[in-house]
Amino acid sequence: MGEGYNFLDIILLAMVAGFIALRLRSVLGRRTGHEAPPPPRPLPRDGTPERQREAGVVVPLPAPAVPAAVLTDPTAAGLARIQDGDAAFRPEEFVAGAKAAYEMIVIAYAKGDKDTLRPLLGDDAYASFAQGIDERQTKGQVQETTLVALRQAEIVRADLKGRLAEVVVRFVAELINTTRDAGGGIVAGNPNAPEEVIDLWTFGRDPHSRDPNWLLMATSPAG
Repeated sequence: MGEGYNFLDIILLAMVAGFIALRLRSVLGRRTGHEAPPPPRPLPRDGTPERQREAGVVVPLPAPAVPAAVLTDPTAAGLARIQDGDAAFRPEEFVAGAKAAYEMIVIAYAKGDKDTLRPLLGDDAYASFAQGIDERQTKGQVQETTLVALRQAEIVRADLKGRLAEVVVRFVAELINTTRDAGGGIVAGNPNAPEEVIDLWTFGRDPHSRDPNWLLMATSPAG
């Protein structure tokens, strides 16, 4: 009776163990050698495989291609040379500053304000502007200038010549220029007729200088 009881216990335990094994296999599955490979581990943010990164192996990334326009456009190439000499140079910021300088210089010249012009112009440009002001004053004439609109300001030439960076800006402005004599009579211009003025202004600066300001070096009408 005791042996039979033990034998039944063994059978019951074997059945329970078999049931548990079947349940585990249905839940976890069984490896057959044809399973899909595990998904690849994501790469680190720097794109270097983790094992190579841990081993200190550096995988070189391809260098970005240089746009062909930069290589063939003289203005773009000149701007690139200026940036090589002055890492802080930004063409967009330069144009914004050139527009502000244009307005200040045009108005200061009309008023005969040499003090405002002096720090904005190079020596040759200042000498030319000062001469124009002196001639006007000698004749007793007064110039009235109104900047109606600055239509366009774009870089048309740029280069780095030795220690001097030069950038030429083409300005298209709508101005009212009137010159009056000592009695107020109109000598030149029409106060009621704006005219389009297109000029080329050359700005220069030593990229290695601590002074961040660009100076107006020369002006000429756009041909």
